[in-house]
Amino acid sequence: MDSAAQESPPAPEPGETMKLPSCAAVLMPAVLFASLTGAFGASAAQAADVGALPSVNMEATVKAAQIDPRRPDDTLTPGAKASVLLIERALRDRRFLDGKWVDGYFGTTTVAAYANYQKSLGFTGLDANGLPGKTSLTRLGAGRFKVTNVIDPGTRVSTGGFVINTRTRSMLAEAKRLLGRDLKLDQGSYNPDGDPTSAGTHDGGGVVDISVEGMNSATRTAVVRALRLVGFAAWVRNPQQDDWPWHIHATAISDTGLSRQAQHQIGDYYLGLNGLAGRGPDDGPRVTIRTWEEYQRR
Repeated sequence: MDSAAQESPPAPEPGETMKLPSCAAVLMPAVLFASLTGAFGASAAQAADVGALPSVNMEATVKAAQIDPRRPDDTLTPGAKASVLLIERALRDRRFLDGKWVDGYFGTTTVAAYANYQKSLGFTGLDANGLPGKTSLTRLGAGRFKVTNVIDPGTRVSTGGFVINTRTRSMLAEAKRLLGRDLKLDQGSYNPDGDPTSAGTHDGGGVVDISVEGMNSATRTAVVRALRLVGFAAWVRNPQQDDWPWHIHATAISDTGLSRQAQHQIGDYYLGLNGLAGRGPDDGPRVTIRTWEEYQRR
């Protein structure tokens, strides 16, 4: 190699600045501008691609996944069809759901398919319960759809000696505020096999039993009404129904960590039933059914 080609240019004298050839001086701003423009253009294009994706409304699909399996017919959950179809098509393309079930109805077959998809991601137990969670739904939608109206049950916390999650805690706090009184828990969430009479409803998140000690009939009804207003499916339970003492049972609608039994209670609540195995008529106060998220937006 020619040694002259490796020589460095002379260092500038003190106080001098290195002068570039005129052509380089002209080209550098143009190159810099082009580089910045290209980077901005790529970011804008990526944002445009994301913006162009259809949306899956998580609130609507989780609601459908609780109600549709309990329906006696194939009526679709209002506002959920478009989102459910996007999920079902993605499950079909991943070979978790047969094409004949891509119908906008989040019934037992779609719930089972979604649970198997969750298991394929390595989720187990409550994390593979068939209800679309934020992480699994986002991964299912990669490049296909974006997830809106995200539901987050939050972390597990201890209150009154029982474990619940932060979403449930916030709901209970608001019910207490509406009532102007405290509520004492008899049983919390995440309590597998803690009480055989609970039939698995407390195995997951979002479910609590509330003491009615010192309450008369009117007060018990008022508590159930307040719980329903903030997004619980709630009922007064009495000893004539089963081998349990008087208490109030409350299940947080759309908690994505619900056990399968608790999911069924939510579906029955929307269908005007009492959440018990016999599926009798709802015996609680009538209110407009809302989730916690819908209550906050009211």
